[in-house]
Amino acid sequence: MSGHSHWAGIKYKKAANDAKRGRIWSKIARSIIVAAKTGGGDPAQNLTLRYAIDKAKAANMPKDTIAKAIKKGTGQLGAVSYEDVLYEGYAPGGIAIMMDGLTDNRNRTGPEIKKIFEKRGGSLGASGCVSWMFTKKGLITVRTDAIEENDLLEIALSAGADDMEKVADIYELTCDPAAYEQLKKALAEREIPTEVAEISMVPQNTVPVNDVDTAKKVLGLMEEFEDHEDIQNVYANFDIPDEIVKQVEE
Repeated sequence: MSGHSHWAGIKYKKAANDAKRGRIWSKIARSIIVAAKTGGGDPAQNLTLRYAIDKAKAANMPKDTIAKAIKKGTGQLGAVSYEDVLYEGYAPGGIAIMMDGLTDNRNRTGPEIKKIFEKRGGSLGASGCVSWMFTKKGLITVRTDAIEENDLLEIALSAGADDMEKVADIYELTCDPAAYEQLKKALAEREIPTEVAEISMVPQNTVPVNDVDTAKKVLGLMEEFEDHEDIQNVYANFDIPDEIVKQVEE
């Protein structure tokens, strides 16, 4: 289980859970507000907004909620201000973690993130300490039972993918961000269902986690960051074997 594809996927799975849905929608609404405020309310002219709306639709966010967030961003429903934040640090086992977020109070969010790191046996690092380990990529995953591997590989490469890897029961496609729309469109035209489709920060190398105790600590830390209302995305460079993941979940 690689860190980037797992945590990209888990957000969509969480969105199907009523207990988590409100928080997921709240996070996506923030991203829509900021995107609309920065680049305008027309997704045809604002790629960042289009990506945020895609995430909203994947999380089954109601159309009127999406529309309301866009209007908040454009100022039609009052001024709302969020600030971009980026945090970097280490989980147990030397796992690199990077997360981006949107907050209306940086002085509150920073100490809360530091406290989570320390409580879970990790440490908040200085700016730039792990970001160099990650590369911005388009990330799309397809279930292995949706299409034959060679067929998907041919489609993906012709549409601009630069890599395809089988990870457990999914095919993980990565591409340059500039090729993301083209790759996504090629899959949609052939009616190939995707599990995850987003611009992500993909680690250049992964760190194996081969014991249950460390895996529990790493996954627990990731889970808590995912649940924090100000954190939009969490990226990590762990690689946990499926058998270890199963033991953690038992």
